[in-house]
Amino acid sequence: MKNISQSEVVERIKFLIQQQRVSQAQFARRLGIDPANLSKHLNGHLPITAGLINRIAVDMGVSKQWLSTGNDLPYSKNASHLCPSGSCMTPIYDIDVTAGHSELSREFCDERVIGAIHLDRISSDSVIVRVNGDSMEPEILDGSFVAIRQISDPDTIFWGQIYVVVLDDYRMLKHLRRHSDPEMVVLRSANPAYDDMVISRSRIRSLYIVEAVLNLTVRC
Repeated sequence: MKNISQSEVVERIKFLIQQQRVSQAQFARRLGIDPANLSKHLNGHLPITAGLINRIAVDMGVSKQWLSTGNDLPYSKNASHLCPSGSCMTPIYDIDVTAGHSELSREFCDERVIGAIHLDRISSDSVIVRVNGDSMEPEILDGSFVAIRQISDPDTIFWGQIYVVVLDDYRMLKHLRRHSDPEMVVLRSANPAYDDMVISRSRIRSLYIVEAVLNLTVRC
Protein backbone atom coordinates (compact mmCIF):
# COMPACT_ATOMS: atom_id res chain seq x y z
CA MET A 1 0.00 0.00 0.00
CA LYS A 2 1.31 3.45 -0.90
CA ASN A 3 1.83 6.06 1.83
CA ILE A 4 -1.20 8.06 0.76
CA SER A 5 -3.35 4.92 0.91
CA GLN A 6 -1.96 4.12 4.35
CA SER A 7 -2.88 7.55 5.68
CA GLU A 8 -6.36 7.34 4.18
CA VAL A 9 -6.94 3.91 5.74
CA VAL A 10 -5.80 5.33 9.09
CA GLU A 11 -8.41 8.09 8.76
CA ARG A 12 -11.12 5.54 8.02
CA ILE A 13 -10.12 3.49 11.06
CA LYS A 14 -10.28 6.63 13.19
CA PHE A 15 -13.71 7.31 11.72
CA LEU A 16 -14.88 3.87 12.89
CA ILE A 17 -13.52 4.52 16.39
CA GLN A 18 -15.38 7.83 16.52
CA GLN A 19 -18.60 6.29 15.20
CA GLN A 20 -18.51 3.56 17.84
CA ARG A 21 -17.91 6.14 20.58
CA VAL A 22 -15.10 4.18 22.18
CA SER A 23 -11.50 4.93 23.00
CA GLN A 24 -8.68 3.76 20.77
CA ALA A 25 -7.73 1.19 23.43
CA GLN A 26 -11.30 -0.13 23.66
CA PHE A 27 -11.44 -0.46 19.88
CA ALA A 28 -8.19 -2.45 19.93
CA ARG A 29 -9.53 -4.79 22.61
CA ARG A 30 -12.67 -5.43 20.56
CA LEU A 31 -10.36 -6.56 17.77
CA GLY A 32 -8.34 -8.69 20.18
CA ILE A 33 -5.09 -6.83 19.53
CA ASP A 34 -2.66 -4.94 21.76
CA PRO A 35 -3.75 -1.28 22.13
CA ALA A 36 -0.10 -0.22 21.92
CA ASN A 37 0.26 -1.93 18.54
CA LEU A 38 -2.91 -0.31 17.22
CA SER A 39 -1.54 3.06 18.31
CA LYS A 40 1.64 2.36 16.33
CA HIS A 41 -0.43 1.47 13.24
CA LEU A 42 -2.40 4.70 13.52
CA ASN A 43 0.70 6.82 14.18
CA GLY A 44 2.57 5.43 11.19
CA HIS A 45 5.17 3.52 13.20
CA LEU A 46 3.77 0.22 11.92
CA PRO A 47 2.24 -0.34 8.46
CA ILE A 48 -1.46 -1.01 7.92
CA THR A 49 -1.33 -4.63 6.81
CA ALA A 50 -3.81 -6.63 4.79
CA GLY A 51 -4.26 -8.82 7.87
CA LEU A 52 -5.30 -5.84 10.00
CA ILE A 53 -7.75 -4.68 7.32
CA ASN A 54 -9.28 -8.15 7.11
CA ARG A 55 -9.58 -8.32 10.89
CA ILE A 56 -11.40 -4.99 11.13
CA ALA A 57 -13.64 -5.84 8.18
CA VAL A 58 -14.73 -9.16 9.69
CA ASP A 59 -14.92 -8.21 13.38
CA MET A 60 -16.61 -4.85 12.82
CA GLY A 61 -18.83 -5.84 9.90
CA VAL A 62 -17.24 -3.19 7.70
CA SER A 63 -16.93 -3.22 3.90
CA LYS A 64 -13.36 -4.31 3.11
CA GLN A 65 -13.45 -2.34 -0.13
CA TRP A 66 -14.41 0.84 1.71
CA LEU A 67 -11.74 0.32 4.36
CA SER A 68 -9.03 -0.39 1.76
CA THR A 69 -9.88 2.14 -0.96
CA GLY A 70 -12.62 4.46 0.25
CA ASN A 71 -14.97 3.16 -2.43
CA ASP A 72 -18.34 1.63 -1.49
CA LEU A 73 -20.12 2.46 1.78
CA PRO A 74 -18.76 1.57 5.24
CA TYR A 75 -21.67 -0.84 5.61
CA SER A 76 -23.18 -2.50 2.55
CA LYS A 77 -26.76 -1.58 1.67
CA ASN A 78 -27.79 -5.22 1.35
CA ALA A 79 -26.08 -6.02 4.69
CA SER A 80 -24.67 -9.24 3.24
CA HIS A 81 -21.42 -8.53 5.08
CA LEU A 82 -23.27 -9.06 8.35
CA CYS A 83 -23.48 -12.80 7.71
CA PRO A 84 -19.96 -13.97 6.84
CA SER A 85 -19.63 -17.74 6.33
CA GLY A 86 -23.33 -18.16 7.06
CA SER A 87 -22.96 -16.92 10.66
CA CYS A 88 -25.53 -14.15 10.92
CA MET A 89 -24.44 -10.90 12.57
CA THR A 90 -26.85 -8.54 14.31
CA PRO A 91 -26.34 -4.91 13.23
CA ILE A 92 -25.67 -2.25 15.87
CA TYR A 93 -27.26 1.14 15.21
CA ASP A 94 -26.28 4.54 16.53
CA ILE A 95 -29.81 5.08 17.77
CA ASP A 96 -31.08 5.95 21.24
CA VAL A 97 -34.17 3.78 21.43
CA THR A 98 -35.89 5.99 24.03
CA ALA A 99 -35.20 9.34 22.35
CA GLY A 100 -37.79 10.83 20.04
CA HIS A 101 -41.18 9.58 18.98
CA SER A 102 -40.77 8.57 15.35
CA GLU A 103 -41.38 5.01 14.19
CA LEU A 104 -38.12 3.17 14.77
CA SER A 105 -38.19 1.31 11.46
CA ARG A 106 -37.63 4.62 9.65
CA GLU A 107 -34.35 5.15 11.52
CA PHE A 108 -32.76 1.80 10.63
CA CYS A 109 -30.73 3.08 7.69
CA ASP A 110 -27.24 2.04 6.57
CA GLU A 111 -25.74 5.39 7.54
CA ARG A 112 -26.53 4.71 11.21
CA VAL A 113 -24.96 1.25 11.42
CA ILE A 114 -21.84 1.38 13.61
CA GLY A 115 -20.97 -2.31 13.81
CA ALA A 116 -22.29 -5.83 14.14
CA ILE A 117 -22.03 -8.74 16.56
CA HIS A 118 -22.94 -12.42 16.52
CA LEU A 119 -25.40 -13.36 19.27
CA ASP A 120 -26.68 -16.90 19.72
CA ARG A 121 -30.45 -17.48 19.72
CA ILE A 122 -31.25 -13.99 18.41
CA SER A 123 -33.75 -13.62 15.55
CA SER A 124 -32.27 -12.79 12.17
CA ASP A 125 -34.43 -9.66 11.93
CA SER A 126 -33.29 -8.22 15.27
CA VAL A 127 -31.23 -5.05 15.64
CA ILE A 128 -29.18 -3.61 18.49
CA VAL A 129 -29.77 -0.08 19.78
CA ARG A 130 -28.58 2.06 22.68
CA VAL A 131 -30.53 2.82 25.87
CA ASN A 132 -30.24 6.07 27.85
CA GLY A 133 -31.87 6.65 31.21
CA ASP A 134 -32.18 4.76 34.49
CA SER A 135 -35.86 3.77 34.52
CA MET A 136 -35.01 0.11 33.79
CA GLU A 137 -32.07 -0.19 36.18
CA PRO A 138 -30.80 -2.56 37.51
CA GLU A 139 -32.05 -4.81 34.67
CA ILE A 140 -30.84 -2.48 31.90
CA LEU A 141 -28.10 -0.01 32.77
CA ASP A 142 -27.95 3.53 31.46
CA GLY A 143 -25.86 3.59 28.26
CA SER A 144 -26.20 -0.13 27.58
CA PHE A 145 -27.53 -1.84 24.46
CA VAL A 146 -30.53 -4.06 23.74
CA ALA A 147 -31.36 -6.40 20.87
CA ILE A 148 -34.93 -5.74 19.77
CA ARG A 149 -37.33 -7.22 17.22
CA GLN A 150 -40.52 -5.64 15.93
CA ILE A 151 -43.75 -7.46 16.72
CA SER A 152 -45.96 -7.76 13.65
CA ASP A 153 -49.17 -7.89 15.69
CA PRO A 154 -49.21 -5.34 18.57
CA ASP A 155 -52.26 -7.12 20.01
CA THR A 156 -50.08 -10.14 20.82
CA ILE A 157 -48.24 -9.33 24.05
CA PHE A 158 -46.11 -11.62 26.19
CA TRP A 159 -47.01 -10.20 29.58
CA GLY A 160 -44.07 -9.42 31.84
CA GLN A 161 -41.56 -9.11 28.99
CA ILE A 162 -39.65 -5.90 28.23
CA TYR A 163 -40.71 -3.97 25.14
CA VAL A 164 -39.92 -0.74 23.36
CA VAL A 165 -43.32 0.93 23.24
CA VAL A 166 -43.80 3.52 20.49
CA LEU A 167 -46.54 6.08 21.11
CA ASP A 168 -47.45 9.24 19.22
CA ASP A 169 -45.51 11.42 21.65
CA TYR A 170 -42.55 9.32 22.74
CA ARG A 171 -40.84 5.94 22.94
CA MET A 172 -40.34 4.00 26.16
CA LEU A 173 -38.62 0.85 27.36
CA LYS A 174 -40.91 -0.91 29.87
CA HIS A 175 -42.22 -4.18 31.21
CA LEU A 176 -45.74 -4.73 29.87
CA ARG A 177 -48.15 -5.96 32.52
CA ARG A 178 -51.75 -7.06 32.16
CA HIS A 179 -54.50 -4.65 33.27
CA SER A 180 -57.94 -5.68 34.56
CA ASP A 181 -59.41 -3.78 31.61
CA PRO A 182 -58.39 -5.64 28.42
CA GLU A 183 -58.37 -2.33 26.54
CA MET A 184 -55.63 -0.98 28.82
CA VAL A 185 -52.04 -1.97 29.53
CA VAL A 186 -49.64 -1.28 32.42
CA LEU A 187 -46.15 0.04 31.63
CA ARG A 188 -43.80 -0.80 34.50
CA SER A 189 -40.23 0.32 35.12
CA ALA A 190 -37.65 -1.89 36.80
CA ASN A 191 -36.49 1.09 38.86
CA PRO A 192 -38.87 1.41 41.85
CA ALA A 193 -38.42 5.19 41.81
CA TYR A 194 -40.71 5.29 38.75
CA ASP A 195 -44.47 4.81 39.06
CA ASP A 196 -46.50 2.54 36.79
CA MET A 197 -48.18 4.08 33.77
CA VAL A 198 -51.56 2.91 32.50
CA ILE A 199 -52.38 3.60 28.85
CA SER A 200 -54.93 2.54 26.30
CA ARG A 201 -53.70 -0.24 24.02
CA SER A 202 -55.03 1.76 21.10
CA ARG A 203 -52.32 4.38 21.73
CA ILE A 204 -49.55 1.92 20.93
CA ARG A 205 -48.27 2.52 17.40
CA SER A 206 -45.77 -0.34 17.44
CA LEU A 207 -43.98 -2.74 19.78
CA TYR A 208 -40.45 -4.12 19.77
CA ILE A 209 -39.68 -7.00 22.11
CA VAL A 210 -36.31 -6.98 23.87
CA GLU A 211 -34.55 -10.25 23.03
CA ALA A 212 -31.22 -9.58 24.74
CA VAL A 213 -29.63 -7.02 27.06
CA LEU A 214 -25.97 -6.06 26.68
CA ASN A 215 -25.23 -4.16 29.88
CA LEU A 216 -22.20 -1.92 29.65
CA THR A 217 -20.00 -1.14 32.64
CA VAL A 218 -17.24 1.37 31.89
CA ARG A 219 -14.16 0.64 34.01
CA CYS A 220 -11.63 3.04 32.51
